[in-house]
Amino acid sequence: MDTQDFILVLTNVPGRETGKRMASQIVAQKLAACVNISSDILSIYNWDGQPQAEIEVQLMIKTTQARYAQLEELITSTHPYELPEIIAIPLVAGLPAYMGWVKKETEMP
Repeated sequence: MDTQDFILVLTNVPGRETGKRMASQIVAQKLAACVNISSDILSIYNWDGQPQAEIEVQLMIKTTQARYAQLEELITSTHPYELPEIIAIPLVAGLPAYMGWVKKETEMP
C-alpha cells in the first residue's frame, strides 16, 4: 500500500461543538476514517490588519488524496469562518493495517 495516497488534513474551528458537528458530517459522508478534535488552543494571527487572539480547537482529519476535493468542499461550505484554514499534509509512513482501515472507511460503495 502506497502511503502517498493518504493525507492528514488540519482545520481550526471556534469551539468543540462546531468541531463535533463538522467531524460527524465528515465521517458520516466517508470523507475521512477518523477526525480527532484537540483541546482548546490559542491562535494568534492578523486579520484585516488587526491582531487577533482566539481560542479554537483543531480537527485532525485522516483521509485519502482521492477524498480531498470533496472534503475541502464540505469544510468550506460548513465552516463558520470567511477563510478557513485547510492544510493537507502527505503521510510518508504508517502502520499498514491502520492505513488499510483508512482506505476501507473512505471508499464509496
